[in-house]
Amino acid sequence: MSTISKTILMGSILSALVSAAPSFAQDHGHNSDGEKLWSQADQYYDADEMDAARASVLHHNGDDHFYMFSLDRAEVQFKDGEEVGVWDGYYWYGGDVNKLFISTEGEYAFESDEFEEAEVQVLWSRAVSPFFDIQSGIRYDFEPDGLAHAVLGFQGLAPYWFELNGATYLSEEGDLTGDLEGEYELFLTQRLILQPRAELQFSAQDIPDRDIGSGFTNLQAGLRLRYEFEREFAPYVGVEYHSALGDTANMIEAAGGSKDDTVWVIGVRAWF
Repeated sequence: MSTISKTILMGSILSALVSAAPSFAQDHGHNSDGEKLWSQADQYYDADEMDAARASVLHHNGDDHFYMFSLDRAEVQFKDGEEVGVWDGYYWYGGDVNKLFISTEGEYAFESDEFEEAEVQVLWSRAVSPFFDIQSGIRYDFEPDGLAHAVLGFQGLAPYWFELNGATYLSEEGDLTGDLEGEYELFLTQRLILQPRAELQFSAQDIPDRDIGSGFTNLQAGLRLRYEFEREFAPYVGVEYHSALGDTANMIEAAGGSKDDTVWVIGVRAWF
C-alpha cells in the first residue's frame, strides 16, 4: 500500500467517524446540520439573551472543565533472568465533549541501562456517543528510532463494562500500524480487583528496521491482581503472556530469538 493510499484511507475513516457524531456533540446553539437551534423562547427574547442563556446551560450541564492524571501501569517485568521497567499513563483536561489527552508509555531495560521504547502522544479527544471518544493527534517515539506519527483512534466503555481503545498510526516514513487494547475489572471484594488485559498489534507492511512483519504482529494477554489501599493507590502482582505473530515471529526466530515469553509483574497503579 502506497503512502498516498494510506493517507486517503485514514482521511476516509476520519471523515466517516466525524460524520457519525450525534447532535449532542455539536457546538452549542446549532443542530447536527449546522442550523441554529430554535425554541418557543426565541419569540420573546432577543438573540443575545438566548445565546447567553444557552451558554449558561451548557456551562452548568456538561461544559465544566476537569483534569485527571492516571498511571495505569508502573511495573517491573521479570522474564528469563531479565528485569524490564514498564510504564503506561495519561493526563487529560477538558469537559464532557472535548478533551486534551496526553499519554506516554515505554520500557526500560535494567541490565543494559537503556530505554528500549519510549513514546508520547498528544491528542484531541471528542465525544461521539455517551461512552466513546474519537481521538486524533500526533505520536512521537523517542526510542527506538525517533519517529513521528499521525494518530487516529478511539477509546470508550463497551457493553458489560469492557474498556476498549484502539488506534492507527501513520509514520513520517509512510508505515501504517495500529493496536487494539481491552481490559475488564472483576471486583472480588470492594478492594481486591482482578484485571484481565489484552493487546493486539498489527502492521500494513514489513518494517525490517523494527523486526516487524505485515499482518498481526504481537499479542499480549495477562492478569493483574491489585489491592486498593485507597482508590487512588493500588499495588498489584500479575502474569502476562507475550507472543510475536505471523511474519514478525518468523523474523524473530530467523534472528535466533524466541517468539513468545511468559513474564511475571509487580507494580503499582495510581491516579488523582
